[in-house]
Amino acid sequence: MANLIGTDYTPPDLLAKFTGTARYAEDFRREGMLFAKLLLSPRPHGRVTSLDTSEAEAMEGVMGILTANELPNYAAEDDADNRIAPPANGLREYALTNEPVYEGQPILALAAVDEVTAAAAIETIKITFEGLPFVLDPLQSLSPGGPNAQMVKFDGGMVSGNRRAPRGRNAASIAEIKWTQAQVDAFQSAGPVPEGALGEFEAEWTQGDVDIAAAFAEAEVIIEEPLYHQNVSHHPMEPRTCMAYWENGKLFIHPSTQSVAQAVNGIARAVGIDSSDVVLLNEYTGGGFGSKITGTINIAIPALLAKKTGRPVMHRVTRYEENYIGRARPGYQMRAKMGWRKDGRLIALDMFIVQDSGPYGASDLRTSGDIASLCYQPLSQRHRTIAIYTNTPPRAAQRGPGGAQIIALLEPLIDKAARKLDIDRLEIRRINAPSMDSKFGSRQSGLTSVRAKEAFDKMDELVNWSEMSQLSGRRQGTKVTGVGLALSAYTAGSNGYDGLMIIRPDGILEIHTGVGNLGTHSYSDTARAAADVLNFPWEKVEMVWGDTSRGLPWTTIQAGSMTTYATTRANHAGATDAKQKLQEIAAQDLGGSPEDYEVGGERVYRTENPETGMTFAAAAQRAIDLGGKFSGQEVADNLNRMTKAAAAQLAGRGLMGAAKDTYPRTGGVYSFVVGFCRVEVDVETGVVSVLDYAATTDCGTVMNPRGLAAQLHGGGVQGMGIARSQKWLYDQKWGVPFAHRFYTARPPGILDVPLEMKAAFVDIADPFTPVGCKGIGEPPVGAGAGALICAIQDALQDALGDGSFNRTPILTEMIVNALENTPEPYPALAAHV
Repeated sequence: MANLIGTDYTPPDLLAKFTGTARYAEDFRREGMLFAKLLLSPRPHGRVTSLDTSEAEAMEGVMGILTANELPNYAAEDDADNRIAPPANGLREYALTNEPVYEGQPILALAAVDEVTAAAAIETIKITFEGLPFVLDPLQSLSPGGPNAQMVKFDGGMVSGNRRAPRGRNAASIAEIKWTQAQVDAFQSAGPVPEGALGEFEAEWTQGDVDIAAAFAEAEVIIEEPLYHQNVSHHPMEPRTCMAYWENGKLFIHPSTQSVAQAVNGIARAVGIDSSDVVLLNEYTGGGFGSKITGTINIAIPALLAKKTGRPVMHRVTRYEENYIGRARPGYQMRAKMGWRKDGRLIALDMFIVQDSGPYGASDLRTSGDIASLCYQPLSQRHRTIAIYTNTPPRAAQRGPGGAQIIALLEPLIDKAARKLDIDRLEIRRINAPSMDSKFGSRQSGLTSVRAKEAFDKMDELVNWSEMSQLSGRRQGTKVTGVGLALSAYTAGSNGYDGLMIIRPDGILEIHTGVGNLGTHSYSDTARAAADVLNFPWEKVEMVWGDTSRGLPWTTIQAGSMTTYATTRANHAGATDAKQKLQEIAAQDLGGSPEDYEVGGERVYRTENPETGMTFAAAAQRAIDLGGKFSGQEVADNLNRMTKAAAAQLAGRGLMGAAKDTYPRTGGVYSFVVGFCRVEVDVETGVVSVLDYAATTDCGTVMNPRGLAAQLHGGGVQGMGIARSQKWLYDQKWGVPFAHRFYTARPPGILDVPLEMKAAFVDIADPFTPVGCKGIGEPPVGAGAGALICAIQDALQDALGDGSFNRTPILTEMIVNALENTPEPYPALAAHV
């Protein structure tokens, strides 16, 4: 083995990024290219009743207008009152709509010779709406007589609702749930939630050997709190700009997307063509955080306008538009009850979550219960959730979906329990952390590996916890020190994808991958597994990525921390196939059996007599001469059709390695991060200074130490934004947001975080993958958020007493109010205030 895994290196795209030659979606130009602009809804909920584009169409330089009715499968019809009805399939989201369900939703798109002309033309369009009721706060919709966020056509009539229909009903329908005012008030208060019927739950499950009530009866300490987690905009540095054009019946598209192979089918469906007619080009993407997993909602706009006008079209998305169509993490209004044994063991956990699902839904609330179960291993647990639609921008999975929210909300309660039980805060977390034989969630699933306790040990060594914990509450002038810890976990891999590579007659190993390039280097990190199998120097590897016209294999989504686990396995499989073919060719030409040969030094050679062998370059030429399976004319039947098409395109260029990952796996793949934070809080101004941050992790074998530290710290900083600065604010009367720019819900900047941060790794291989690596993108977020919140509350123990903030983000004015013993001017679970 070349032993590339576990070492730092220079990734192939670094020079292009440093020199500015790396091209993102906005950097592409074509002759005659037009620019698209959007007409956005000024209402949070309404129905288009008239639309006059005549003045815009008459303007010089305007080349085409696209309406919702022109979208594939939109299926809009005029109803009896001559009003444009919503899509027949109800809550499906389209690039454009005639029934907007949030302020800022695109109604119409226009293409012109330049952006100034397009913007001016948009201003001339005359549009009228029928206003419909809107809701911003799920609890407002749950209240008796409260408004509903959705109204869809169903069975010939209009149906109003605030949640997804129960199972078994038509997918176009929605349902309604209302509580009594007493139930709403009880949910908002600090008292116990009534056990009466609160409606049909989105998810409800229990686990444990005893009833949850009996488990609480045995508890030494019980903590029950109302908790609120704000909705959080994704805010990738690169907006979801997209350029498209058509040639010879094929769509050439430059989107900003997290995935490449996995984005093709979604683009084809959005435009109404076969996936074989899509050529996707995207070598560089400036972030996505889950909002661009398989493309973006606006990709149909430049594609269809380009088809309509016969010219290339660029839709350059502004930061203002990004705030609307760019997705957000769903917020939680929640009640949590935790019961602890005297020895610090969590014996009972009861969670009831109302999720703000936006206008089209989100699934974070299902994950939350699993992550809490995994991280804290309660002996008994009940998880109940309700997802409510609101007239606010759409939600989507954001880095650590469900896990980030629940860690940020529950970690401060663990600190409270530790103090009541007089147990060290690191020790109480270690007591409840999972181990190799742990189960979790509603299904009580097992794990491929878990070294969370070892990650706590690493943190103890890294920061000297016993010494750091003594700084708690120390005051110097107006500054008070606080320290905090948090454990976060999330899924870390999938399997079953294809590896594809070619050893060329010039001696180059060409590795093809269908994952996206988000700047984490995982597209090339994972390829080093193939070089290791072939004992091949990395300097002679060429990566092929980001262009489906060059033959890419079917690869996992670049999201959910799937890439490392899935793609190292796939590349290992492809390289193993190439190695076997090298051995077969050597045996055929030089005698003996394939098992008699080994690879290394860019040669395949006889193990007992290394002088007998041939170079990889010579073997590649022999593969071309032999044809068939050796050069890619024949491939395994179990490969995905995308991989088969790529192999057919590349056949005859050298020795091809092409194989599906079939390596066995038992259990869920999860990684773990422990975060540590030290802060100073100015008790006169409420200003928080983050002095230190450290993260330790169990993510299996370390692939790239420098890249891993960057992931841990980048995710931790993103969590600090959840904890301190990122929030929405809405005008409650008109339903429009005040936070609709990057800076009005801003992530942390360089002055908000420590300039130096520490990291350490457990570095124990996962036994259910041949490379031993697990993904690490998701859990750092919850660790950063939880550790910072705990540190702030640790510094303010004297002011908070037995209380806590119980909501994110912790704004400076909230700290000042706590210091001055001033109650907040809104209910505990009020949204967007």
